[in-house]
Amino acid sequence: MTTQVVFAEVTESPLDAATLSAQVGHEAAGAVITFSGVVRNHDVGQAVDSIEYSSHPQAAAIIAQLAAETAVRDGVHGVGIAHRVGHLRVGDVALVAVVAAEHRSQGFGAVIDLVDEVKKRLPVWKKQHFTDGHTEWTGL
Repeated sequence: MTTQVVFAEVTESPLDAATLSAQVGHEAAGAVITFSGVVRNHDVGQAVDSIEYSSHPQAAAIIAQLAAETAVRDGVHGVGIAHRVGHLRVGDVALVAVVAAEHRSQGFGAVIDLVDEVKKRLPVWKKQHFTDGHTEWTGL
C-alpha cells in the first residue's frame, strides 16, 4: 500500500488543524494523529504579544522532504505538515503535523519525530514581540 504525502507547505495562510487532519485520513489507518503548535502568551518568563515567522526560500522543499521521509515509515499511510509564516498572534496555529497510521504507536512516534525534525531542519526563524515592547529573534 502506498503512503501519500497529502500536504507539505510553508504558507502565510491561517492553518485549520481539523480541516488538515480530515484530509490525511486513510481507510487502512486506525489512528490519525494531529499536532497543533500554537503561539502561547509567554516564553522563558516573559509575556509574549505576537510572533513573526520568516523562512528561507528553500523551506518549502525542505518541508516536503521531511514529509517524504515520514511517509516511508512502517505502518504510515498518510502525512501532512504545514508551517505558517508571517505575523501571528497568541492563539494562532503556527504548525500542523498529521500522520495517518495503522496503529496509534506508529502514528504518535511519526508525529513526534516529524515535529522534532521540523524544529531541527526547517529554516524558519521566529521574532518574538514581548508585551513590554522589546523583541527577540530565535532559531537563527
